[in-house]
Amino acid sequence: MGNQLLVVFLSLIAFGFAITSNANTYTVGDNSGWDISTNLDTWEQDKKFIVGDVLVFQYASTDSVCEVGKESFQTCNTTNVIKCFSDGNTSIPLTSPGERYFFCGNRLYCYSGMKLDVLVERNQSIVAEAPLTGVPEAESGGSKNNNPSTVVPSTAMFVRVGSESVCLGILGLLSILIWIF
Repeated sequence: MGNQLLVVFLSLIAFGFAITSNANTYTVGDNSGWDISTNLDTWEQDKKFIVGDVLVFQYASTDSVCEVGKESFQTCNTTNVIKCFSDGNTSIPLTSPGERYFFCGNRLYCYSGMKLDVLVERNQSIVAEAPLTGVPEAESGGSKNNNPSTVVPSTAMFVRVGSESVCLGILGLLSILIWIF
């Protein structure tokens, strides 16, 4: 009987792992980073951002990344910013649905296209959400780092339950129960 309970317990743990996944961490501009030469419109095209994802901006010490409102974004108004960063490696968690606007603090670079408009969608499959206080800060750096393997991943964890995961978990649990009894 003890072995059977152990099998059921391990099955439940496996089921939990089957429906759990980490948030996505996106390095803005991929290998090119947050740079005037990066085509940010092309970079963003195939991505879907959801609550819990993290944007990592890697850039030269002469650049910056500022979060702004829609009007400031459209006009490259650098005097009305929400927050600016200039450490060369900035992680920004996407904690709520809606549009987020970022541009370089150098107004000429903003006019040249060094800006990013991100639509953050609500994650419909989240069952339980861990607090985002565990999102690590990226390391400070004075120069642009083009190595995406050095990106600090998000430690924010979510439980995402899709119909496929639930079906596989239930089938696995039923097969174990049939095997036990």
